[in-house]
Amino acid sequence: MVRNVSPESDQRLMRIHIATLFNCDAQGRIVSLRRPWSRSGGPPRFFMGRRPDGNVWLFRDDIPEDLTRKLEELCRSEPLTKDLMRPPSVALAIRAALEGHRPVTREYRGPAYLIPEGTRAPSDAVLITKEKGRVLEAGFPWMLPPLKADVDIGPVAAAVVDGSAVSICYCARLSPLAAEAGVETLDAMRGRGYATAAVAAWATALRGRGLLPLYGTSWENVASQRVAEKVGAVCYCEDWEIE
Repeated sequence: MVRNVSPESDQRLMRIHIATLFNCDAQGRIVSLRRPWSRSGGPPRFFMGRRPDGNVWLFRDDIPEDLTRKLEELCRSEPLTKDLMRPPSVALAIRAALEGHRPVTREYRGPAYLIPEGTRAPSDAVLITKEKGRVLEAGFPWMLPPLKADVDIGPVAAAVVDGSAVSICYCARLSPLAAEAGVETLDAMRGRGYATAAVAAWATALRGRGLLPLYGTSWENVASQRVAEKVGAVCYCEDWEIE
């Protein structure tokens, strides 16, 4: 169930959400993912943000015009619903249309959340700076190069045990108005609340910068949804992507 998110609600929040996920051209076509540093993987060919009060859709910039018109027609026919877990009624037709252009290699659906003001950073989580990067060496060495790079990648928070990070939260996407959380937890440390601590610390730091902390996951990832629930996050839409 989607709950109203005030004051950053409705269309404005949806615009911020899309602008945080993607870089788009002048025609509103997706060009790239809005990542603060380079990682593997590119943007989806198709995106729909589903809300009870209105759906929004985007296509990648390499989609042919005839396919764009067909997808537009299908998207306009998708009814509004409060039950966002229910598959879109046009899902089969959208997939078939995209398959006619190129094989579908990935599909993703899941809730998108806003972490509200008032979330407090717990005592067992810290912000990671260049000087504190050593706590990442054992579990998350891949985070060190972007952390030490001469670019702003946004806050990085970690839950630390015995001087070593066991769960981290960082800006998987970053825009001038918001960031979307990326969360990684060591396998042996899952289910102990460390991810919740890292996300809470990250959200607090992000709010301190005047940015909105967004959080997304898949419908299948129940553990990740529990993290969102524990930090008081409010679901405002569903993301649906097809590559």
